[in-house]
Amino acid sequence: MTISLQGRAVVVTGGFGVLGSALTRLLLERGAQVAALDLGDVPATLSATSEFLPLGKVDLTDIVSAETAMGRVAGTFGHIDAIVNVAGGFAWETFESGSLDTWDRLYQMNVRTAVVSTKAALPHILRAGSGRVVNVSALAANKAGLGVSAYAASKAGVSRFTESLAEELKQRSVTVNAVMPSIIDTPSNRADMPDEDHTAWVTPDALSAVIGFLLSPEGQVITGACLPVSGRV
Repeated sequence: MTISLQGRAVVVTGGFGVLGSALTRLLLERGAQVAALDLGDVPATLSATSEFLPLGKVDLTDIVSAETAMGRVAGTFGHIDAIVNVAGGFAWETFESGSLDTWDRLYQMNVRTAVVSTKAALPHILRAGSGRVVNVSALAANKAGLGVSAYAASKAGVSRFTESLAEELKQRSVTVNAVMPSIIDTPSNRADMPDEDHTAWVTPDALSAVIGFLLSPEGQVITGACLPVSGRV
């Protein structure tokens, strides 16, 4: 059975990336209206329709930029029911040889984008009722490996933000959850790890399906969860 999201307006940050694009396709297939927000320019392959709004040049670390974008989404669709915070980044380096600037950069990319985007979307989500917030954390937030101290710390921040906001909103008909993938099967990850077993990784489509469930009416009984999506890693 395909889970319907008919009539739901969903914001996807990092919407032009591999995971954001896969999630957008799934949500549109399930009947949602989708706004894809990204720092980059709108790709020439994307066009706005009555169900899809691509917005480029949105700085999700800046509250004014984010609020302006959310206002455009609400003005286009009439409401915002949910936000999925996909925007983020990764860096591998050992702590000894790495830069402290990496810690600041990954905080901005992973934690601040989620916090600012949610802050800007929340008034709209609360007005709509039965709202959803889904963040993308990582399994490394629970157990970090070599070379990912800054990344793991930033994703741990996403997880703790998720849990606290869920407590804050659980009496207001808004669920807040996070997915925690291991390694997502993307072209860049394949290029960086050519000798790994790519079939063990989590595909963008599979991860999108988990997010789609959390956004659905059936997902209303889950809040405050940081859900491992590990594949066979």
